[in-house]
Amino acid sequence: MDNFYKKNINDIYTLFNSSENGLNSKNYEINKKKYGENIISEKNKESIFKVFFSQFKDVLVIILIISAIISIFLNEIESTIVIFVVLTINAILGTYQYQKAQKSLSGLRNLSSPVCYVIRNNEVVKIKSYDLVCGDVVIINTGDIISADGRIIEEEGLEVNESSLTGESIPIKKNNKIIETNSEISEQLNMLFSGTFCTKGHGKYIVCNVGMKTEIGKIANELSNIKPKKTPLQYNLDKFGKVLSIVIILICFIIFLINVYKHASIFDSLMFAVALAVAAIPEALSTIVTIVLAIGTEKMAKENAIIKDIKSVESLGCISVICTDKTGTLTTNNMIVKEIENYIDIDLFKKYILLSTNFDIYKTNNNPTENALISFSKEFINIDYKKIKEIPFNSDRKIMSNFYKIDNENYLFMKGAIDVVLNKCSLIEKNNIIKLDEIEKKDIFKKVDSYASLGRRIIGFAYKKILNENINESDEQDLIFIGFVTIIDPPREETISAVEKCISAGIKPVMLTGDYKNTAVAIAKEIGIYKENDLVITGKELDDLSQENLENNIEKISVYARLNPNQKIRIVEAWQSKNKIVAMTGDGINDALALAKADVSIAMGNGTEVAKDASSMILIDNNFNSIIKAIINGRKIFVNIQNAIRFLLSGNFAGILIVLITSFLDLPMPFLAVHLLFINLLTDSLPAIAIGVQDYHEDILNDKPREKTKHFIDKKLIGKILLEGILIFLSCFIGYIKGLIINIDTARTMAFSILCLARLFHSFNCSTKESILKCNKINKTLLISFIFGVLLINCVLFIPYLKNIFVISNLSYSNIILLYLLSLFPTIIIQFIKLFK
Repeated sequence: MDNFYKKNINDIYTLFNSSENGLNSKNYEINKKKYGENIISEKNKESIFKVFFSQFKDVLVIILIISAIISIFLNEIESTIVIFVVLTINAILGTYQYQKAQKSLSGLRNLSSPVCYVIRNNEVVKIKSYDLVCGDVVIINTGDIISADGRIIEEEGLEVNESSLTGESIPIKKNNKIIETNSEISEQLNMLFSGTFCTKGHGKYIVCNVGMKTEIGKIANELSNIKPKKTPLQYNLDKFGKVLSIVIILICFIIFLINVYKHASIFDSLMFAVALAVAAIPEALSTIVTIVLAIGTEKMAKENAIIKDIKSVESLGCISVICTDKTGTLTTNNMIVKEIENYIDIDLFKKYILLSTNFDIYKTNNNPTENALISFSKEFINIDYKKIKEIPFNSDRKIMSNFYKIDNENYLFMKGAIDVVLNKCSLIEKNNIIKLDEIEKKDIFKKVDSYASLGRRIIGFAYKKILNENINESDEQDLIFIGFVTIIDPPREETISAVEKCISAGIKPVMLTGDYKNTAVAIAKEIGIYKENDLVITGKELDDLSQENLENNIEKISVYARLNPNQKIRIVEAWQSKNKIVAMTGDGINDALALAKADVSIAMGNGTEVAKDASSMILIDNNFNSIIKAIINGRKIFVNIQNAIRFLLSGNFAGILIVLITSFLDLPMPFLAVHLLFINLLTDSLPAIAIGVQDYHEDILNDKPREKTKHFIDKKLIGKILLEGILIFLSCFIGYIKGLIINIDTARTMAFSILCLARLFHSFNCSTKESILKCNKINKTLLISFIFGVLLINCVLFIPYLKNIFVISNLSYSNIILLYLLSLFPTIIIQFIKLFK
């Protein structure tokens, strides 16, 4: 399977049962089984059994297991059963949560996988890169990621960046000639390699190696044992969790000493202290964050925003500036030729327009402007002229030229931005070819301005006959201007409301476009980005501004026109100098640097694979409204994680507090070890996850963007945790004292059941900022977890067998009523505060 660079294309076709028409369905399946899938395997992925048993690695859990085994020899079989049942259920829940998170993240990776065009059954089809197999014939264009190793079949000005393999950043010119000598990767000019990308031109290649057999797959195999890094949020929570765990373990140790001092057995004292530590330490914090992030990003994907880098979710709620492209993001990207200003015969004009496009790769061309021009000239699409060479369009040049041989004469056809094209022309064809003077140019620009003020895009066209056949950019001078067309690309219906939401959320929208200045301003006014007294500057004017002047005026500039992608970097840096968190959209190769510089990088779904690869988020529908939805979801995720932390820590604080207070008051322990384990099982994971997926946050867009340095656990959150923990403690303590009048078993039953139920009721306090009386949307997941929890605690309270296991005493009707009233007390107080705040 090596040395494909030495082989003849037909031999490779034969080897893989393929042809220039691609694989047929039968051979596709055969090759898939024979040569494997185009997937880079994850060797360090843990099995479900390994994940399950890893739940028992915790030191405190190991101590509990040892304690349970000792209980067998002390004839406390029921305690042993309870400990093992609770720990097993906890492990099952932990494993399920892990698998759910991994499945969600894996699904997102598949969604963000590059796409490619292949020929199968003699038809061009669009597929995900992981569906490629050996023998597939792949079509590539400028900006495409190469998704498998393959041999070039044909190419037109093809250049590829292979820095990911060779470290060489200068693009390599490729060809399809056989290489007869042994060659290194960097010398295999007729081969393409997975993970590299096309910087110029277009062509076709046949896939020769996929997945782990590709050159990048071999590298991945060597790196497969490197563990994935945690997100900053997970790192901070782990750090916080460790500090909190140390504090709790110290408290538990003090309680252990107090119990021993009270002449309790060392074994029982240790059992209780360990169980308290297990119940109080929020070991589920990091797992819950992963699950909430995974579910949140899954939801975003359904709303057309694929999060490639989960770390970027943390930055979504901080965005204070969105630098957005115009075409396709703010507008429909449904390009239609509207008006025509031509100076030659209309049929000849259409023919020249067609020859200035890449109509030969129409089906795989993602450029809507070009496709609109091809559609306008479609009656000539079967024209049989031989294209000799192409000088491709890029966002710096803003023009494209094609070189054709027609009737033994050489022609160059150009299209592009009207001002750039006119600057390349010295002649104009009006019945006769005459000099294009300044008066004529002024008249043309007057017409252009009138159309631009209506929001039209203007594309100019020119041509010339040339003598030499080896053309380059120096030949793009002294052309004959033949006219221009306008293209209408109206704003999306939802863009105006999306811009309004953006502004109300404290986010500054800024338009960046390569369009004509008046066109950009017309659209920006219509959708609400451009306001009175705002500034509009062109790329040329930006170059003339010093960085200091740009930073001083950056907040006044709402539109940048005739902008080059490289200039976007200066804009991002200027905003960042103001301590703003910047989101940047992009779709081209040259956008990659600006995307990398931005705090949140957003690639268009129809953009180049290079732009997608450089981004943390991909907009499937290219819609500005989807960015706003993603920001809303990012803010929700932050708030939900805060609320889940608040729920966990306030309940744990209440539990620790009642044990501490009763210890210092020389009262009996309010809980047994099995009580604490049950509380940990019932009130930690499920309600916290349900809070983490809360969808109702009515006024979240009225909040200002969050500061990036703001920690999840801030002073405000700590204040709520302490207040709510104290309220839950008071309820438990009152119930405990009331039960203690009867006997210690009743006191423990009251304290245990009140802490369980109070935490379940408290989950509703933590789910929304507003009072639940004002919420018009129910969190069904939270409701289910609440009902399940209440049913479970009532089973323990009233089923005789369970009562014996958990040492539950018989309660009078008045005590049962009191139990529920005390459980509701913290929630009533907190809801009262929310209602009248």
